[in-house]
Amino acid sequence: MIALIQRVTEAKVVVNNKNIGEIQQGVLAFIGVEKDDSEEQVTRLLDKVLTYRIFSDSDDKMNLSVQDIEGGVLLVPQFTLAADTQKGCRPGFSSAAPPALGEELFDQFVAQAKIKYKHIETGQFGADMKISLLNDGPVTFWLQVKR
Repeated sequence: MIALIQRVTEAKVVVNNKNIGEIQQGVLAFIGVEKDDSEEQVTRLLDKVLTYRIFSDSDDKMNLSVQDIEGGVLLVPQFTLAADTQKGCRPGFSSAAPPALGEELFDQFVAQAKIKYKHIETGQFGADMKISLLNDGPVTFWLQVKR
């Protein structure tokens, strides 16, 4: 399971011209599900997203997590993160989870996130989403957990 996280000062998701999720300072996390992922990867990756220290402390060192600063978390499903880009000029998706599994695990990710943290917003699985963000830094990290 993969999360591409970005430290943002603001981010929002729009579907069919309707704003469905929006945060101010916090983390925008694009979530990709691979075919061998399970609930174990959901739990491990969520813990990393919520506790990864990417916000500056009073000494301007990255020592604070999104929970420490009480920032927002915007979770957006993105199956293209699981693409194989090693060969050629066209991505392959053989390692990506089938849609039913991807949606099930993304929904579990969101459900667990809402239990563990109060400032959660989401995108919509399978929708044509428009994502707006103001990256802070820029600070972007690729987090991945495997079986």
